[in-house]
Amino acid sequence: MDISLEQRKKAMDKATWWGIIVNLVLAIGKLIIGFLGHSQALVADGLHSLSDLISDGLVLLATHHASADADEDHPYGHARYETVATIALGVLLIAVGIGISIDAIHRIINPEHLLIPSTLTLWIAGLSIVSKEALYQYTAFIARKIKSKLLHANAWHHRTDAISSIVVFIGITGAILGWPMLDSIAAVVVAVMIIYIGWELSHHSIKELVDTALDPDTVDAIKEHILNVDGVLECHMLRTRRMSHNALVDVHILVDSKLSVSEGHQISEAVEYSLISNFDDINDVTVHIDPEDDENSPNSCKDLPLRTEIIHQLKQLWADIPETDQITEITLHYLDGKVNIDIQLPISVLTSIESAEELQAKISSASDSYEYIRHINICFTQ
Repeated sequence: MDISLEQRKKAMDKATWWGIIVNLVLAIGKLIIGFLGHSQALVADGLHSLSDLISDGLVLLATHHASADADEDHPYGHARYETVATIALGVLLIAVGIGISIDAIHRIINPEHLLIPSTLTLWIAGLSIVSKEALYQYTAFIARKIKSKLLHANAWHHRTDAISSIVVFIGITGAILGWPMLDSIAAVVVAVMIIYIGWELSHHSIKELVDTALDPDTVDAIKEHILNVDGVLECHMLRTRRMSHNALVDVHILVDSKLSVSEGHQISEAVEYSLISNFDDINDVTVHIDPEDDENSPNSCKDLPLRTEIIHQLKQLWADIPETDQITEITLHYLDGKVNIDIQLPISVLTSIESAEELQAKISSASDSYEYIRHINICFTQ
């Protein structure tokens, strides 16, 4: 089911606001109880929740801009605001993780700074596990429904907080039972998790920002659908890229060189429809029609003159052939670095079968002075 930009924005906003509420309560609770209850791991987890709160703000900001319609300055829309925000979120996570790990390692090296956490910190860690896992499930469900990589990233941010709270729970339990170093070790483990998730988010979003192609299996499937369209002989120069939840495709397709412009266009429309209807992510397809494989052809037609110049040259060449004044149609075929020319003449210009052959020879001979002309074919009509 297609979802409009407005519906997508409302769904993202609702999920994000729930995250803001939960993260605000948890961040305040963890930081206060962690500080008063002497649990470095819970304080670290509180900072993780605080980074979740900041990430929720980034999501709101990104979706506000990303949901805007395409305009003159942004013809492809604003979806990459989500991508940029995801990179910012990843960098934030890495910075938070490094800060937590430095402080925790310092305490491990200096055990005189280690303290025994209170039992209340254990209850807060348990509450965090339950609430953040529930928030992950809800946010991930909405992200899959509206195909938002940013919201999915934010969901995983909630999941990492739930996992880190499990580590904190174990660390606090161990510290209460007589191993105070376990609390700081738990803080380091949480920090490493935060750094890893931050790297993953940033890495994938940077790949999107530099127009990395879709995965090879998807590209192969796209090519297969293109080749299955009636009239497509071959495809080449297939390029794909992602823009947030959307995927864009550019492709050159080879069709019979004798087809009309309108039929070639119809085939390109069929290719576009096939890809958009069979791939949920694809919403923009650009198809270039080729009468020959311009990727591998050794001879390019790009330097050949266009129609107006060619017709002018032909009229000069045929100035001494009066029959050419009655030409009704001229069709040009640009192939393999040369031009094939089809001309139509009324059959009334002929006096015999032999005169048709003579006229063909005369017109072809007169055109030999231009090397770019490969062949001239004459068709006589009633």
